[in-house]
Amino acid sequence: MIEEEKNDQQAADEAAEREAPEAGGPEEAAPEEPVAEEAPPEEPAAEEPPTEEPPAEEPAAEEPAAEEPPAAEEPEEGEQLSPKQRRKLERSRHRGEAQEARTPEQRAQERAEARRRKAAQRQAWRVRSRERRRARPRGEPTPPSGESTGKPKLRQGIVVSDKADKTITVRIDIQRAHRMYGKVVRNSSTLHAHDERNEAHVGDTVRVVEGRPISRTKRWRLVEVLERAR
Repeated sequence: MIEEEKNDQQAADEAAEREAPEAGGPEEAAPEEPVAEEAPPEEPAAEEPPTEEPPAEEPAAEEPAAEEPPAAEEPEEGEQLSPKQRRKLERSRHRGEAQEARTPEQRAQERAEARRRKAAQRQAWRVRSRERRRARPRGEPTPPSGESTGKPKLRQGIVVSDKADKTITVRIDIQRAHRMYGKVVRNSSTLHAHDERNEAHVGDTVRVVEGRPISRTKRWRLVEVLERAR
C-alpha cells in the first residue's frame, strides 16, 4: 500500500511537471524595477532674519484745536448787503450758546407761527396803504415847483414849413470838425416848435427854446425871429 501510494504520488508529480510548461509557456521576464533617481542634495534652509521688536509707541501728538471760521468782513459805510450776506454777517457776529436741538414738529410749528406773523404784518400794511390813498385828494393836479431843473437848451435854425396852425418846422444845421481827421462834417435835423401867434414863415431864421411837451411831437417853443426871409 505504501509503495502504491508513492508511485501514485510520483506519477502525479510528473504529470504536473509536463502540464506546467505547456500551460504557462516560457517564463516571462519579471519587469525591471526602475532605478530610483538620486535625490538632489537638500539646500540649507535660509536663515530667517531676526524679528525686530516693534518700537515703543510714541505719545500721540495733541490734535490742534478746531480753528474758528474766519469772521465775515465788516461792510463799509453805505454799502448795500444782500439778504444772504446780511444773514452770514449776523451768524459770524453770534458768540452765544448754540440753540437746543428741536424736533421736526417743533420746527414746523415755528414756521407756521412765522407765517402767521408775517401775514398779519402784510395785512396791517395794506390797511395803512388803503387809508393813505383814501385821504389823498383826487382830481387836483400836482402844483409845479417854482425851481427849474436846469438850463433850457437853445437852438437856432431856419423855418422850412409853417403849414400847421401854431406850429413851425425848423431845420437845425450842424457842422463840426471830425475829431480824428479834422474834416468839417455837416449834418442837419428838424424839430417842431410852437408858434402861438404864427409869426414865423418859411425861410425865416428863428431861435427856439426847449420846454414842456405841448403835443406828441412838439417839445420846443419859438422865442424870437432873428432874420426875415427876403
